[in-house]
Amino acid sequence: MFTAVSTAAAGAAFTAWAVRGRASAVFAPSVWRGSRDRRSIALTFDDGPSESTPAILEILARHRVPATFFVCGVNVERLASVAGETAAAGHEIGNHSYSHPYLFLRSPGGIREELGRAQESIGRHMGVRPRWFRAPYGVRWFGLRRAQAELGLTGVMWTAIGYDWKLRAEIVASRTVAQAANGGILCLHDGRELRVKPDAGVTVEAVRRLVPLLLDQGYTFETVTRLICPTNSPSAC
Repeated sequence: MFTAVSTAAAGAAFTAWAVRGRASAVFAPSVWRGSRDRRSIALTFDDGPSESTPAILEILARHRVPATFFVCGVNVERLASVAGETAAAGHEIGNHSYSHPYLFLRSPGGIREELGRAQESIGRHMGVRPRWFRAPYGVRWFGLRRAQAELGLTGVMWTAIGYDWKLRAEIVASRTVAQAANGGILCLHDGRELRVKPDAGVTVEAVRRLVPLLLDQGYTFETVTRLICPTNSPSAC
């Protein structure tokens, strides 16, 4: 009995890690950090664009900091002008699915449709074709490997996440700065899933605080592509 229970518990723990573990590539190729040899980090945003995205773009422009925005197709279509502004500012664009579902509730065909529709919306309204995909809620599932391969996508998790949807701005900023490290990928949210006019003021204020703090610590901000695939070592891709 003990052995059976232990085996079941171990199996459940492995499945949980495979689905959402930041270093897991069980369901599809995925990265979660860059080289520790360079004092560089990637600032990433999920769930946008939203009505709060322009405020974040202004802060990034003021400090000349690039970021990677993982956008949802539905939000791109709803706020096409903001989506275009984000791409025009030179930030990297990633795929965050079309309608932000939990992928474990989808069939392999449904997962392929979610990623494919997002690629189409992003290409149509933003003029780019993402090479990176971040799963909604960080949850991967069966069928994702094939979908990513067909669409030329690689998964991206994170080194640190700010919990900016539930914590105060000063806590989001302090915990994100505290967890920053060479090669780190930092995850914040410029939207709140598919909500219209979401209250993302915490994220805006957190970004206003953390960007200068990280710059003062000597970090260079890079896009995910530059962080994972630095120009001096293209084989890292």
